[in-house]
Amino acid sequence: MLGPTAAYASTAGTVRKGVSQPVYSYANAVRETVWVDTGLDGDGNGRTDRVAADIIRPGEPAAAGLKIPVIMDASPYYSCCGRGNESQLKTYDSKGRPVQFPLYYDNYFVPRGYAVVLVDLAGTNRSDGCVDVGGPSDVTSAKAVIDWLNGRARGYSTRTGGSTVRPTWANGSVGMIGKSWDGTIANGVAATGVQGLKTIVPISAISSWYDYYRSSGSPLYSGTPADLAGEVESSAAASHCSAVQNALAAGSPYNGDWTALWQQRDYVANAAKVRASVFVVHGMQDLNVRDINFSQWWTALATTGVDRKIWLSQTGHVDPFDYRRGAWVDTLHNWFDHYLLGVDNGIQNGPVADVERSPDQWTQDRTWPAPGTVTSTLNLTPGALTTAPGSGTASFTDDPSRGENDWAADADLSTPDKTAFTTGTLTRDLRMSGDGSITLTATPSTDSAHLSAVLVDLGPATIRNYQGSGEGIGNLATRSCWGDSTAGDSACFLDTAADTAQVDYTVFSRGWADLGHYAGLDRSVSLTPGQTYSITFKLAGTDHVVPAGHRLALIVAGTDNGLIDPPSTTPTVALDLAKSSVQLPLAGGAGKLPHLSEHGRAAVLHGLPAGRSGTAARPETFR
Repeated sequence: MLGPTAAYASTAGTVRKGVSQPVYSYANAVRETVWVDTGLDGDGNGRTDRVAADIIRPGEPAAAGLKIPVIMDASPYYSCCGRGNESQLKTYDSKGRPVQFPLYYDNYFVPRGYAVVLVDLAGTNRSDGCVDVGGPSDVTSAKAVIDWLNGRARGYSTRTGGSTVRPTWANGSVGMIGKSWDGTIANGVAATGVQGLKTIVPISAISSWYDYYRSSGSPLYSGTPADLAGEVESSAAASHCSAVQNALAAGSPYNGDWTALWQQRDYVANAAKVRASVFVVHGMQDLNVRDINFSQWWTALATTGVDRKIWLSQTGHVDPFDYRRGAWVDTLHNWFDHYLLGVDNGIQNGPVADVERSPDQWTQDRTWPAPGTVTSTLNLTPGALTTAPGSGTASFTDDPSRGENDWAADADLSTPDKTAFTTGTLTRDLRMSGDGSITLTATPSTDSAHLSAVLVDLGPATIRNYQGSGEGIGNLATRSCWGDSTAGDSACFLDTAADTAQVDYTVFSRGWADLGHYAGLDRSVSLTPGQTYSITFKLAGTDHVVPAGHRLALIVAGTDNGLIDPPSTTPTVALDLAKSSVQLPLAGGAGKLPHLSEHGRAAVLHGLPAGRSGTAARPETFR
């Protein structure tokens, strides 16, 4: 990291009162494209691939002999699908020079002494190569640009031929940011340990692509990464990347087996290489990039010693610019000032975690998981979740037409498709902070079975309507401006407000598994009907308070409609409760659970609108 003295000198006096100021001209900023050689030949045409890096930077620092840092967003979406709440695309003038840089990063940060670089991943928009969905080509697309900014790679003035271009204006410090696939690439590049990458801000991002498509062997989607590649690749790539797409399909079997393809796209495995600070942002109701992706990444990074910060909202797959705009821009501004300009603003010493408790109501913690969190084992008896020893049996028959909302609404009713375990009414708030796991000892009646486990807060609440069209937000008719504008690139964006729902239950953590992977992910097996198997699988990370007067429920069932695909059979599964348990990260431990002498039955429970028992976004809407 730059020291404060060096940073202030490099920014030509932009830092005043501990924050960089908008002293540079956005209208007169330098707008250019450099094609960076990746060293790969993904499309097999005998030439190394070049990726397009569209750059906007203030002209004044270079004229004064000063160098500046870079904020970079590497994405496959700049021409096919767009970025942000308004799906902005890159635009160019008649000579191919960039005009519109999607999102507000350029409008806000360029006047403050930053360059913004938007990279087209290989095989998309104006870049060569093929899309390989989080693999070496995707990651190298972005890493090569960081290498170029640090003098380790070649850049050119045109896509083919052209003169070499050197980044004489750059000081080599880079911060990567982006939502969804973009943030995923930030994770992947950080996991290479590349020098010059000082910080990443992954928003709603994947940390292991296996956990985007599969969950402990169970298929979350019927498609493969090849389908996703086909959604974003350019027309030029489509004509010569069929071999790459075939390899993507072959390497991601529907049976949920772990393969070399998944290993290659598991950034968690390389977390020890991360040198950059990490600011994780995720929606705790993200049913697209499931929450296991942020929680396992966060846990793995804990051993690296890098600075970390986390924001957890009640939304689905939503950017914080669209649910907490003012606080987000201020926080991001301070974060980049510290890690890219070296400003001693103390952000690294502030609260680590911001958590949304109810719509637009936030709390903070100095660490995450919350201080005093203890992984506590809760046992199962028929109908009850208890600290006492487990006992008895329970069973359910898979019904692919029903899912977690149906189960939660019927938590106090005996239905054949699920079994529910609840605490008594809580006398004190009970907070779960982090990720848990569940162990089930199960006997299937057929040769295949999928398992779902969900944690439910039984009680009334106002929540963000995460299964609505905006996944917890709604657009307003007004706009607010965040930076400077030009005729071709406005800094003014639609305002939003929380879209809320009144509910009597809230599903707040989930986990899924294929019982055929009970022995591990390397190979699925055909189950023997009537034979007993034991399996342990993860429950996704969250931070939820079940308030006094509510009850905590664990529901175990088969197919979670809309969130996992069903097995090939329709099994009845018997559970040995004495050999089953759930491990939960509880603030203060399990001592806050009441004695289980009463379970109270709700006459009617309601959650999100009827007919939405689980609406996972399909991969083509990943952005």
